[in-house]
Amino acid sequence: MNGVSSSLRTAFSHCVQQVRSYDYHHYLCLLELPANMRKAAFALRAFNVETARAMDVASDPKIGLMRLVWWQEAIDKIYANKLIEHPTALALSSVVSESKISKAWLKRVVDARINDASREVTDLPETIEELEKYAEDTASTLLYMTLQAGGIRSTAVDHAASHVGKASGLLLLLKSLPYHASRNRHFSYIPAKVAAKHGLLVKEGGRSEIHLDSREGLCDAVFEMASVANAHLVKARELADAVPSEARKALLPAVPAQALLDSLSKVQFDVFDSRLARGVLGKPPLWFQMKLKWYSWRGIY
Repeated sequence: MNGVSSSLRTAFSHCVQQVRSYDYHHYLCLLELPANMRKAAFALRAFNVETARAMDVASDPKIGLMRLVWWQEAIDKIYANKLIEHPTALALSSVVSESKISKAWLKRVVDARINDASREVTDLPETIEELEKYAEDTASTLLYMTLQAGGIRSTAVDHAASHVGKASGLLLLLKSLPYHASRNRHFSYIPAKVAAKHGLLVKEGGRSEIHLDSREGLCDAVFEMASVANAHLVKARELADAVPSEARKALLPAVPAQALLDSLSKVQFDVFDSRLARGVLGKPPLWFQMKLKWYSWRGIY
């Protein structure tokens, strides 16, 4: 029994470290959660780190896809009460057992990652709505599971979580544009309609590609997408009065989303501006932590 407890402690410690290392702004958000939600939230966020980074850490895209398929199968094993020798999977299994997390939601996250990873780098999403759907299936779904782990049932909080997740997901895709461009020389997270509108879309050999002949055009495209994220944050906050007080800390990811939006605005939506890489989402670390604490203390998001 002590061996099992020790293994679980090690597994949860691993989850905390993974989130702190690869998703620091959300790590700070999770520290504000009540104890009955925090443990589950760290396991869920670590699961998200594993699936979000699968393609980035793989030397070959096929290996990355195999890793994501492994997680699909791992979820089936977790719900079949089979032991998996992987720290994040072990912690997730414990959380599923205690909190009855919906299997469909975990599957939704992995399926979204697989569908995204299976795209050709030149296979552009057609509209912003497609990226909103991706954000809903990943970032919003993580919030649904965190709320479920806390035993919170509320239509208003589900709607708010949907908007916060969409805003967060869209903004992080924007922030990642330079990284993806450096890896494959393509901007596969700018929708074709947005790119065409701002003079970035070029058709070559029957394929549509985004070319950065105009930095101004890129900034305008980023502004258009960031405006959609901002609208989601506004809608989430309009629901605040209907959101139960015990649920509001789970929606604190709205704070880093707003911080990133503000940082983008400060650099005129130029995702290549080096200031975005400073501190926490372009903000001084102490400033970000104090703002997060202030929002948490006031029970707002």
